[in-house]
Amino acid sequence: MSTDKCDGCGADVPIAGGIGNFWTASPKTTGGMTLEFEDGSEHFLCYACIEQLPDYPSAEDVVALEPSE
Repeated sequence: MSTDKCDGCGADVPIAGGIGNFWTASPKTTGGMTLEFEDGSEHFLCYACIEQLPDYPSAEDVVALEPSE
């Protein structure tokens, strides 16, 4: 399973799929998603960061998220 960095907190987020996830008895799920904003920017965020965003987020709200330690 591969990972991608969360644009909010910087954590490594699992990305499901591929042959490694196919042949396992306990498949993993993706831990985030890419959000596209009205300004045309795209940000990959983990679900924990998505929950911190306001109801109508902007790219500035993503920048304001705290990085993980």
